Amino acid sequence: MRTMKLTLHIWRQENRNAQGRMETYLLDGVNEHMSFLEMLDVLNEKLIKEGKDPVAFDHDCREGICGSCGMVINGRAHGPWYRTTTCQLHMREFKDGDEIYIEPFRAAAFPVIKDLVVDRSAFDRIIQAGGYISVNTGGVPDANTIRIGKETAEQAFAAATCIGCGACVATCKNASAMLFVSAKIAHLGLLPQGQPERMQRVLNMIAQMDKEGFGNCTNTGACEVECPKGISLVNIARMNSDFLMAQLK
Repeated sequence: MRTMKLTLHIWRQENRNAQGRMETYLLDGVNEHMSFLEMLDVLNEKLIKEGKDPVAFDHDCREGICGSCGMVINGRAHGPWYRTTTCQLHMREFKDGDEIYIEPFRAAAFPVIKDLVVDRSAFDRIIQAGGYISVNTGGVPDANTIRIGKETAEQAFAAATCIGCGACVATCKNASAMLFVSAKIAHLGLLPQGQPERMQRVLNMIAQMDKEGFGNCTNTGACEVECPKGISLVNIARMNSDFLMAQLK
């Protein structure tokens, strides 16, 4: 079993109005089999024993499902592993003596609450603006009788895998939320049950996205690369098409 000594440079900020700064911590005996969040747990235990304030960071399921664990590790959202959330990143990626820089997601629409924790409630408000089906689509047996082509079903399912972590926003030079919004619009708009509200949905959700202060998409593709679920840029093209049709109607 390999253990490591690491130098951690971590963003510390008491609250959203405070002046933040990077602080450096030395951590010894890090097990290569630890997850990244378990390593931070060990650091926090050390800080608490020393009478210091532990590092605040978001986490919940620790299984790559909930999307709450987002942070920027050495300049990359969720860290260096491809299509992996922070909680599923393991310390075997790092070497003894490494320096690791850990920062919160940075976007005007994601204000820092404390340390590595940001307020992502802007995503919730976008969903509330239209990311649902409110028309009567019948009961479960009725829905099961609706035939959906395999390709369409797979596209809708792929879009629905978005966990709303915000990595697309954090990695975009414009802090755009279009990959997230387009995924939520696509997985409903592709299915028959989502058709009655399709045009109004795209208008409402894009309006709320703009109201929250997210930037625009310039098609650099960084969002798709850093997305832990591999949400495709095709969804953005589909959303833009629906948006233009909705405006014409």
